[in-house]
Amino acid sequence: MPHSGKTKKALMKRIKITSTGKIMKRPPGQNHFNAKDSGNGTRSKRIGKQGPYELTDKVKALIFN
Repeated sequence: MPHSGKTKKALMKRIKITSTGKIMKRPPGQNHFNAKDSGNGTRSKRIGKQGPYELTDKVKALIFN
């Protein structure tokens, strides 16, 4: 199936590609029910986690083609 050549906007809202080419994603479970979390739990949700290395090429193909 050929690619349409458009950027997948839903994917771009959820990930960030760093200058070195890594994929950073938001950790799951940070949208609500945050009042019960400890301070460390709240702070750990603010930073992005690195996405799996195996999906790097597939994600870049969806974005840049």
